[in-house]
Amino acid sequence: MRQRRLGRRSGIAAASTIALIGAAVTPAVTAGADTVPPAGTPATVSVDPLPTWQVNGVVWSMTTVGNTVYATGNFTKARPPGTAPGNAKEVARQNILAFDLTTGNLNTAFNHSLNGQGLRIVRSPDGKRVYVGGEFTTVDGKARSRLAAFDTATGALVPNFAPKVSNKVRGIAATNSTVYFGGNFFNVNGKSRTRLAAVKAADGTNIDTWRPTADDNEVMAMAMAPAQTRVIIGGAFQKLNGADKVGIGAVDATSGASATWTSRPIPSRIGDNKSYVTDLTVSGDTVYGTANGDGHHWFDGRFAAKTVDGALTWLDNCYGASYGIFVQNQSVYSVSHAHDCSSLGAFPETSPQTWHRALATTTAATGTDKTAPGTNSNYRGQPIPSLLHWYPTLAMGSFTGQYQAAWAVTGNAEYVAMGGEFPRVNGFAQQGLTRFAVKAKVPNKSGPIKASLGTPTARKDWGSPKITVTWKGTWDMDNKSLTYEVLRDAGTTPIGTLNRDSNFWQLPSISFVDANPPAGKHTYKIRVKDPLGNTITGPVSNEAG
Repeated sequence: MRQRRLGRRSGIAAASTIALIGAAVTPAVTAGADTVPPAGTPATVSVDPLPTWQVNGVVWSMTTVGNTVYATGNFTKARPPGTAPGNAKEVARQNILAFDLTTGNLNTAFNHSLNGQGLRIVRSPDGKRVYVGGEFTTVDGKARSRLAAFDTATGALVPNFAPKVSNKVRGIAATNSTVYFGGNFFNVNGKSRTRLAAVKAADGTNIDTWRPTADDNEVMAMAMAPAQTRVIIGGAFQKLNGADKVGIGAVDATSGASATWTSRPIPSRIGDNKSYVTDLTVSGDTVYGTANGDGHHWFDGRFAAKTVDGALTWLDNCYGASYGIFVQNQSVYSVSHAHDCSSLGAFPETSPQTWHRALATTTAATGTDKTAPGTNSNYRGQPIPSLLHWYPTLAMGSFTGQYQAAWAVTGNAEYVAMGGEFPRVNGFAQQGLTRFAVKAKVPNKSGPIKASLGTPTARKDWGSPKITVTWKGTWDMDNKSLTYEVLRDAGTTPIGTLNRDSNFWQLPSISFVDANPPAGKHTYKIRVKDPLGNTITGPVSNEAG
């Protein structure tokens, strides 16, 4: 079953936009950040995919408690890394599972069955529970109407938490005593609700003082502000509590009354064209969100806002629907099908179109958007983050019929995990789940891309012994700065060394002058190294001399 519609992209830029004046940001540039970044720039995790158990369907949502990742979606089997479907070690897992974030191994003690897909899973602040919402009506054969809780210490289904929700649950936010949730339902425990409700964590009974309304469309994601006095709500609605509040807003955690929310990252709907929030996560005093857009150049990038009042921190107008977001230290990881990040001074649209399904940016604003605003956008020239140099390759999947790769991302201070419907990662078979980690935790074997390195051309300078060697440089998925060594003939000691930065959309043209070659004709090769010692050697040039 489809969980989210993909954006149809269309291109009328709105004339009425907000220009943010006086923001303390510098001109936008792509950051040289990677696993070995320059000083002052956050390091990313490596692109090396770590061995992780796999699923045979799609993962829609994940959350992390300690070193355990809980994942939910639409799948029936789990199997070891590096194995094909039907492997002898494949086991049954019905729409929910857990695995170790540090090893990738399946948590065999956590073995449950949802009779319908799970759409959202979150943890309680104390980590003692995880809550799952979706379209199921039973868990392990016991009645659970679209919302359930599990004890993380024992792995058991919580017996006395069984609220009855009339339709799908897509968003959940929790304190240790209260579970707030949203979706497309209109009744909870026999009482009227309009797509939002809260129940007691102790017994699943209604909290009748909390009755905000998402008046005209679904709630897709929710998050708690740090002080737990505000609930942040995202989705496809145009009205919240009867007032115009497009796609995102906040309400009081006790009364449900509307709370201050000043930014407008989601543009107002025009006919069938719209944008909507798909995921929210809070880190420090900031909430980070992802969006999907239905229509050409409708906003479907990422944004950050202050949890206290919704003031905009930045808005990243990369085009290509975004689905999940996670903050690790000073880096923001997201999953999408981005195809144009000109907004960030990064890769442009290509023809034919190409997609980049996992990205990282800075948490902080580093520049301002120099491109035209998206359709009906409320912003022009707004603060933006920098795109970090981290480009793993997740292959498009087909399980959902939406032909996406990753839908969810989670992790901790050292690891990042992604879930979705992808069949391969960096060209290697790995279905539905994968992990990445900081440099100290991985082999760091991803190096310069040999297929992109050009064949050198050697040319003797007229009236001089000098030979000029030129070539097209290559790139590396997690290191921006590469070292190029020029080798003459069969030699292995370089006669010249150059350092160049590169991205997949900006491969440098490089030249080197062999000023005093020995008499006779010579050929040249280029050896390329990344900062971690991964090395490739390109083809041999023509003869010159």
